[in-house]
Amino acid sequence: MIYGTIETMETTPAPSTTPAAQSPAVTWTPDPGQATNLGRFIDWVAEHRGTDLRAEDGRHDYRAVWQWSVDHLSEFWDAVREFHGVIGTGFTTDALIEPQMPGAVWYPEARLNFAENVLRWAADPERAGQAAVVRISEENETEEITWAQLRDRTLALAARLRGLGVQPGDRVAAVLPNVPEALIGLLAAASIGAVWTISSPDLSVTATLSRLRQLEPTVLIGTRGYRFNGKDLDYSAQLAEIAAGLPTVTTVLTEEDTQATAHDAGPAGSQPEVTGEDGAGETAAGFIRLPFAHPLWILFSSGTTGDPKGIIHSHGGMLLEALKGSGLNQDMGPADRYYVAANTSWMVWNTLVNNLVTGASVVTYAGSPKAGDADRQFEIIERTGATMFATGAAYLSLVEKSGLVPGQRWDLSRLRSILSTGSPLPDSTWQWVHEAVRAEVHLGSDTGGTDICSGFIGSNPLEPVHLGELQGPLLGVDVQVWNEDGERVRGEVGEMVIRQPMPSMPVALWNDPDGTRYRDTYFSVFPGSWVQGDWITETERGGFVVHGRSDATLNRQGVRLGSADIYSALQHVPEVVQSMVLGIEEPGGYYMPLYVQLVEGAELTEELDARIRRTIREYASARHVPDAVLTAPGVPVTHAGKRIEVPLKRVFTGRPAEQAINRGSLANPEAVEFFLTEAAAYREGLTA
Repeated sequence: MIYGTIETMETTPAPSTTPAAQSPAVTWTPDPGQATNLGRFIDWVAEHRGTDLRAEDGRHDYRAVWQWSVDHLSEFWDAVREFHGVIGTGFTTDALIEPQMPGAVWYPEARLNFAENVLRWAADPERAGQAAVVRISEENETEEITWAQLRDRTLALAARLRGLGVQPGDRVAAVLPNVPEALIGLLAAASIGAVWTISSPDLSVTATLSRLRQLEPTVLIGTRGYRFNGKDLDYSAQLAEIAAGLPTVTTVLTEEDTQATAHDAGPAGSQPEVTGEDGAGETAAGFIRLPFAHPLWILFSSGTTGDPKGIIHSHGGMLLEALKGSGLNQDMGPADRYYVAANTSWMVWNTLVNNLVTGASVVTYAGSPKAGDADRQFEIIERTGATMFATGAAYLSLVEKSGLVPGQRWDLSRLRSILSTGSPLPDSTWQWVHEAVRAEVHLGSDTGGTDICSGFIGSNPLEPVHLGELQGPLLGVDVQVWNEDGERVRGEVGEMVIRQPMPSMPVALWNDPDGTRYRDTYFSVFPGSWVQGDWITETERGGFVVHGRSDATLNRQGVRLGSADIYSALQHVPEVVQSMVLGIEEPGGYYMPLYVQLVEGAELTEELDARIRRTIREYASARHVPDAVLTAPGVPVTHAGKRIEVPLKRVFTGRPAEQAINRGSLANPEAVEFFLTEAAAYREGLTA
């Protein structure tokens, strides 16, 4: 298909939130008497900006503040900065000077530092001695690191990096599990303007080097070993091999090197700034204040089909996005404690520091998510007193299928919200959370991406949640659903399109000096508008349903289908552990096989085959029913738990496996072998 240039369109008001006659069940309703950060922000905007976004009865209206946030984008982001008291200088211009995409320019005169804004909480005498980070082990041993200790350890490591000659813009790479030392390394690098990147030690050495070699880091921080699933894993040999494969690395540090403390550093954020000739400034506390767009960290795409691309995020962009996303949409603040079940290679791990920015404390856990039992994560929530839990949808479905009832086994009374991400959350799991975990919990499903290290659509604290729907667009995100002609559609499937800049959109891709790869990745489909590659539907209530990746689209009889709808339906078949559907264009037709991994001891009988088909027809549609149901010993997924539908489809259509699939990007590369054999047999059958 051919996409034309899209003419500039006026921002269209959000659709009415009046429920349809047969709208999905409401699974959570906000308490109108409960104060929220977003409510305080709305009141602050009325008082300080002269814009009253409240309803006539004084109610805080999410749709009104969202509409204002996209109609007055620059003013909104400047209000986020001022409301949260961002530390820095040069905020004398409009927030958004150049609104084009790509190439948006934010606060050209500003100087700030992400780490300084995180560690300002240590300057508060009432907070300095309180826990900022809580480490918990598989054996439930806990360690609390106070805000003052977090600041001191950060500044001590920063001083050591400086002593090693690390300069602003140099890369500091880490291979660490989800431990406090990883957070300290990130903050230390950021405090001196070095660029941070991290990989999980469960990545293969080859996959790790495919990421880090691109960046030419000067310092490597690694682990000698860690405990996982009851075993002490020695990582010394792998760390040495990685260091040997990085010729630019001059120094290798280990976790122990991050545990020194700095004393008498003074309260962060309270010192005057000294400005150098390059425009960067340094406070007496040792934080270098940098331009808004100065690189903060580099995340990597999954790299399922080749070397992962390095995505560069900025100090200013991530700071504002964290204050908006965690602080306003997720309602996180100093009274909260955040726990996320993520390894360090997944962008969701970075939300730990995003929540620290709001003053919330965070939990780190490097062990197995199923240590002891499938509901291990809920045990951690009880033991640490977490108020918010972020996890992949696949984990919640796993516990659902285990038959466990976490709400009966663990005290989850402090848990007020769960954020599900990574893939669409099946309706059955959604209902299960309220039945088996906590009835009152605010369960929301969000979708975003490594590309922005944040979300596009998802949760807010002011509106009800409808079963199976993401509540709405996030603040400052001008999101619409477009058909292939670039027309906005509601009630039908289309591309998720972002029509205006977000500060967390990457400043660049690594090794892309003229921006060609950046433009091709995000702006080639609809020039001037960001296309994420997700396939979604906007409902009449202004909510959204996610159907999966648009590049994994299924096409039956000319109708485009989402693979996620099939996976959601299969949650109602207890014998199915995991599944993968492929849509394969073939000469004169279309073939859509469904591969299922079954629970141990189960067999794909005629009865089970028929039940799988019947369930898909009932919960999705007749068009979603596959041409064949086949068993597989496992389903290959990335380290973020995402199925590799597109690479496998390419193999089935004849592309060599070594070109189509990067095994180093997979959590279970051994699972690929079965599908390569299947693909070879399929192609042989076509030529027979």
